[in-house]
Amino acid sequence: MARSPVPIVPKWHSPAEVAAILGYGLSKVKMKIATGELRSVKDGKYRRILPEWIDEYIQTQIDRQDAA
Repeated sequence: MARSPVPIVPKWHSPAEVAAILGYGLSKVKMKIATGELRSVKDGKYRRILPEWIDEYIQTQIDRQDAA
């Protein structure tokens, strides 16, 4: 009886992965991180972004659009 593989869901993402998720270029994601618009944490030499921080960024963009 073969067991089906369990999908691995990442707990956080690299800036490159976030760029792909948002449909942005890597440099735009890095700029958003540098300006504080997109939260991130440094893990050694790597920068990582939690999925909920991506959601927060998206919601902020929606709220900003609605307020305009």
